[in-house]
Amino acid sequence: MPKNDEEFLKRLLATFRVEADEHIKAITAGLIDLEKSYPGERRMEMVEIVFREAHSLKGAARAVNLTDIETICQSIESVFASLKRGEIALQPRSFDALHRAVDAAARLLDSGEPGPRIAQLIADLDSLIIASPAPQTSPTSGDAHTVAAIEEKTRLADTVRVATAKLDSLLLQAEEMLSAKQAALQRVSDMYEIEQSLADWKRELTRIAPEVRALNRSMEQSEQMNRRRKDDPRVAKLLSFIDQSGIFFKSLEGRLSSLIRAAEADSHMFSGMTENLLDDMKKALMLPFSSLLEMLPKMARDLSRGQGKEAQVIIRGEEIEIDRRILDEIKDPLIHLLRNSIDHGIESPGERERKGKSRQGTIAVTVSPKEGGKVEIVLSDDGCGIDTEKVKDAAIRLGVLLREEAVTSDEAEIASHIFRSGLSTSPLITDISGRGLGLAIVMEKIEKLGGRVAFETVRDRGVSFTIALPVMLSTFRGVIVRASAVMFVFPTSSVERVVRINRDDIRTVENRETVRLNGDLVSLVGLSDALGLAWSESDGRDRLQAVIVNSGERKIAFSVDEVLREQEVLVKGLGRQLARVANIAGATILGSGEVVPILNVEDLVKSAARSAGAARREAVEAEEKDKKSVLVVEDSITARTLVAGILEASGYKVTTAFDGIDGLTRLRGGNFDLVVSDVDMPRMSGFDLTAKIRSDRRLADLPVVLVTALASREDQERGMEAGANAYIVKSDFDQSNLLEVIRRLI
Repeated sequence: MPKNDEEFLKRLLATFRVEADEHIKAITAGLIDLEKSYPGERRMEMVEIVFREAHSLKGAARAVNLTDIETICQSIESVFASLKRGEIALQPRSFDALHRAVDAAARLLDSGEPGPRIAQLIADLDSLIIASPAPQTSPTSGDAHTVAAIEEKTRLADTVRVATAKLDSLLLQAEEMLSAKQAALQRVSDMYEIEQSLADWKRELTRIAPEVRALNRSMEQSEQMNRRRKDDPRVAKLLSFIDQSGIFFKSLEGRLSSLIRAAEADSHMFSGMTENLLDDMKKALMLPFSSLLEMLPKMARDLSRGQGKEAQVIIRGEEIEIDRRILDEIKDPLIHLLRNSIDHGIESPGERERKGKSRQGTIAVTVSPKEGGKVEIVLSDDGCGIDTEKVKDAAIRLGVLLREEAVTSDEAEIASHIFRSGLSTSPLITDISGRGLGLAIVMEKIEKLGGRVAFETVRDRGVSFTIALPVMLSTFRGVIVRASAVMFVFPTSSVERVVRINRDDIRTVENRETVRLNGDLVSLVGLSDALGLAWSESDGRDRLQAVIVNSGERKIAFSVDEVLREQEVLVKGLGRQLARVANIAGATILGSGEVVPILNVEDLVKSAARSAGAARREAVEAEEKDKKSVLVVEDSITARTLVAGILEASGYKVTTAFDGIDGLTRLRGGNFDLVVSDVDMPRMSGFDLTAKIRSDRRLADLPVVLVTALASREDQERGMEAGANAYIVKSDFDQSNLLEVIRRLI
């Protein structure tokens, strides 16, 4: 085949794949709608849509010699031709066969592999036509109107196909104009500064001119000076220069003023053109949510049937448009949430009936616009909800929740651990769930887009996930601040307000600096501290500037050296080498040419929490460091717990060992101030342990208190000979006696 023909065929196949993908999506959506058993005219409209889409796909496949896809479409078309004539009625098994055929066509389109054999698929479809005939239905008067509506819906005369890569390239070039717009504004600002400098110089010249003239008059009054003046013309030249400079400055001021007005007009016009171009380009990249959500009903059907469940997806607000790049990024999070709802949420039909629910579960996806250029997606189901007990057990097993914390935490705090990576409540690892990655991916992707995700759950009534996202990417407004001589940008969407704080108003609560704002106690963290920068100019000031930010339900104040201004900025990625930098979401270039990092508020709040946690840990560690460390060696768990409890309640740091050998091992691996040991223990007695301590050069001076039931004088003498510092008999045991002995020894 000639090279030109090969290239033409490649282009033709690429065009076909785009068209075929649209046809397959339309057929799948039509089958899902038909399965809901809509009556009358609406049902006939959907039959007509699927029939026409299959017919169009068949013709397109024939044009590029894809005979397998053509054959499948021919069989689907035959089924719907019989359905239109009222010769058959579709049963649940009929839809299964039709979906298998469409899936095979999709696989052929993607990879050339149909999966099941084509012959078997065709046989299954042909068997539908032989099924029992359906009641005859006469054409209604609305049929012509329905067909006309379908024709209008599928007509694409006012649209044109453009590769998304080309649109992305155009948008990037248009966005770069934002930097040029900022540079133009900066040039106007620079010119104003020059005008101000010129005015200052003119004022200084005006001030000094009378002094020079006064000096000249005094020189004229002196004959000697007059004679010198005849010989030295510099004063006259100076006066002439001052006069000429006044005229020059006046002319220069006028020209500069005219230039500034022209630059302002040009900048204003350029800004308007840039904003209009950006808006139009962004609108060109806006897509309705329907282009993403249309796959969910089919996915829910396949997943639920595979698990013996019944589930339907209801979609509202799919006509709302959003940046295509955001739409691409939230595909995986929505799929994860849908799979979670079916696997963990929706119960089996029998279980739902026992709970008084309908056999079929419902998953609702609602999209709604919000203020501030935001959009909200709510994915909810009417399943069993989140089992907090399972979440708690999984979190404890994973090590992200201590048993002591689990006792004091409420259900909402426990349920929030579902976003932890590696946490899963599924007892088995399957191809759908069990790895504990799904919801962690949801959280990570949404936060990366500058969005937020929250959830509500009610036992046996279901769970609802709410995702808030920006409508568009790239450009947004930011608050520019300075900390440790470095500029940063806070996204305005996360900033509640900017405040000034008196140092006298700062209070320390649990080793954290806090400030009360509008009645709320807000944590105060230095931005330099959160970012790990060396120093801050505001450290010694009596009044601080702070930026109050919101992240989910958390509010925190970041103190900065200076709040500079708010302006529109263009987000630039950091490249693949710096795909994920803690606390930084990207960067922007100011009109002055400076590159300024854009802060990731979600990361920053976590860093601030870690910074505060580190301060608390340091305080606790300092306190722990001051505590005396005691090793309790006792084979009886009851006695060991009793003695350890007494000592801990008295402020000692206690480590326990279950016999002499275990105690000796711990002594050699740690630092202790005193040992309290039983005597009669397996493997190594307290006497032998004391002797080992005394024979060890590092441990020789360590105080040892023996607490034992052996009360004979011989045993006491043996203990003293071994090197014990005190010997307490359990029958005479007294808490205050033990504590007094220990205080005396250490």
